[in-house]
Amino acid sequence: MEGILFYIISAIAVLCAVMVVANPFSKNPITSALFLVVTIISLAGLFVLLNAFFIAIVQIVVYAGAVIVLFLFVLMLIDLNEEQKRRIKFASIISGLIGAGAMIYVITFALCKSAFSFVSRNAIEGSPSALGNAFFSRGEFLLPFEVVSVLLLVSICGAIYIAAKDKNKL
Repeated sequence: MEGILFYIISAIAVLCAVMVVANPFSKNPITSALFLVVTIISLAGLFVLLNAFFIAIVQIVVYAGAVIVLFLFVLMLIDLNEEQKRRIKFASIISGLIGAGAMIYVITFALCKSAFSFVSRNAIEGSPSALGNAFFSRGEFLLPFEVVSVLLLVSICGAIYIAAKDKNKL
């Protein structure tokens, strides 16, 4: 039964993740953000199958609750025109490919260097304090955590700047 649930939840997660990027039904970015919510909830279901209940709850509360609301806030604040959404620029495609290539390189390099033993299974299944100690005691995950928080702050400031700049033109 657990195997069947795994395949069903995984299929939902992969299908919705594809719909976030390439949605044939709608070009609206808000629809993509809602598919991202379903993807995150599916991933929380996979954490439940691994008996990592705390991580599943954090996945839903923090990511599906807070981060997606932030994304929706930024999307609604920017309020792109319909012709701006559909216009594809060559420079955007090139920079996207360079960024994707750099990300693939960094992930591959990190996976090759690690021995997949930096977090024990007991820390994942254990209490929140054991999980926090495993992530932040050696300081290995403190910098990425802070980088993500700064990235979210910069995205909020950028959305406010773009929205304020557009209103000054009117």
